[in-house]
Amino acid sequence: MKLYYSKLSSSMAVHLVLEEIGKPYEAIQMDLDSQHQFTPEFLEINPKGRVPALVLDEGEKKVVLTEVPAILSYLAQINPELSLMPTDTLEFAKAQSFNAYLSSTVHVAHAHRRRGSRWSDCAECRTSMAAKVASNMSECFAFIQAHYLKKPWVLGDTFSVCDAYLFTISRWLEGDGVDINIFPEIRRHADAMLSRPPIQRIAALHC
Repeated sequence: MKLYYSKLSSSMAVHLVLEEIGKPYEAIQMDLDSQHQFTPEFLEINPKGRVPALVLDEGEKKVVLTEVPAILSYLAQINPELSLMPTDTLEFAKAQSFNAYLSSTVHVAHAHRRRGSRWSDCAECRTSMAAKVASNMSECFAFIQAHYLKKPWVLGDTFSVCDAYLFTISRWLEGDGVDINIFPEIRRHADAMLSRPPIQRIAALHC
């Protein structure tokens, strides 16, 4: 497998899970500030011009997976012995609901700080969007702490890909102007993640 990733992006969630799995993979860092994601070479891999992109060698052809929830689910399903996602249909759907919330709501709230140009060409509008990020992210994490996060992990007793995804996005809070310590369960979860050696190794690469 070959992972295209960038620092401070959601691709860290995939990177964390690959390291947890412990099987061989190659990680290629992209510099988004230098627009590496829009080079012709990368656009051939992922025409969306986004990371992560996970390239799979499927015999005579290569398959590219994109979007964090899809990649995380795939990695969990091809490594069933690690129990990285529930096998029960309903519990799997609940886990996907959590990952979808991170992808479609929390990540989008965060993106309004630096990526406002995706939604508006008006400089004043982009400034207004950025000013709302701290309160929007605080609201999202209050919701996660109250309604999603169990103990000790997102899904309860078992570490899952959901934990890698939550940890990745929780690391954006400081840059978004939110003190993680106002969410003690989110803080506890982050500390628990950093007690795992594979997480330590990859987190250090994404600073």
